[in-house]
Amino acid sequence: MEQRILKLREHMERSGLEALLISHPVNRRYVSGFTGSSGYLLVTGNQSWLLTDFRYMSQAPQQAPAFTVVEHAPRFIDTVKELLEGDGISKVGFEQHQVVFADYKEWSDSLGWIELVPVASIVEQLRIIKDDSEIAVMQEAAKLADDTFSHILGLLKPGIKESDVALEMEVFMRSRGATSSSFDTIVASGERSALPHGVASDRIVQQNELVKLDFGAYYHGYCSDLTRTVFVGNEPIAKHKEIYDIVLEAQLHALEHIKPGMTGREADALTRDIITRYGYGDYFGHGTGHGLGMEIHESPRLSKLSDAVLTPGMTVTVEPGIYLPGFGGVRIEDDIVITDNGIKILTASPKHFMVLA
Repeated sequence: MEQRILKLREHMERSGLEALLISHPVNRRYVSGFTGSSGYLLVTGNQSWLLTDFRYMSQAPQQAPAFTVVEHAPRFIDTVKELLEGDGISKVGFEQHQVVFADYKEWSDSLGWIELVPVASIVEQLRIIKDDSEIAVMQEAAKLADDTFSHILGLLKPGIKESDVALEMEVFMRSRGATSSSFDTIVASGERSALPHGVASDRIVQQNELVKLDFGAYYHGYCSDLTRTVFVGNEPIAKHKEIYDIVLEAQLHALEHIKPGMTGREADALTRDIITRYGYGDYFGHGTGHGLGMEIHESPRLSKLSDAVLTPGMTVTVEPGIYLPGFGGVRIEDDIVITDNGIKILTASPKHFMVLA
């Protein structure tokens, strides 16, 4: 964690910040290692404080040895004021995308002459590049998702409820070490597979239809995100195979050609141009992928609006899709790490057109 604090201070210095108040739980865990449900980090040029309440006064020093742990006052902002005044600091940055206006107003009124300075995504920028230890955890999370897919294939059949499939997947992941699923598991069958975010419902899986499974394991603080689409039954029609093959071609093409130095827009075009060429461009309405890490959606984005440059250490998804209302949809997704000369694929589940008779 010391290295993360040093990098944070470098960013703070470049931004002209004497102090930074971190309130977002994910950023707090990233910088300090503290996993409690309540706490704030206050970082200056030479001090690092973790402010929390009585419940965590034993846990916090164990998890965040690089921080001085302080039991804050009933209103934590009063302790922040006391610490800043003691260091003679007149300005403190806060996470502008994480603080609601009511909290900002209360903090500003309480700090008096100390100015609150809005800061955009300073910790999130550090989180974009994963170190080897983070990638190792994400590989385990990806392996857990792969194992879950293998497990559910043996249970997926006509007559089962989407929500029961999702429950079984979550139980499997948690029984093997996951804290939870990375997000609400998507199990979308038949016409519902055309819903890009069709969270599992009470619909019964029918014979001869597509089933889209989008899920991930939240493991040791990091997310995996895997999508596979299968056909349940024994009589797929030509349209099922057609759209599946197009999505697979687009996804494989992207995995072959994504490399460092490419922009998110250029990476997105690798899948979008193929799907458009086959006449389905209007049915691919989301980006090709997104950053992945401690949160399920992080920077950078692989989309036609993104000029972010892909850099070694970034972890992103690659997930093109085609969604035909009234018929069904296909998405295929893997998690990858940008390397010095290409990518490393973290997920390994099979993605041929799978017919579960």
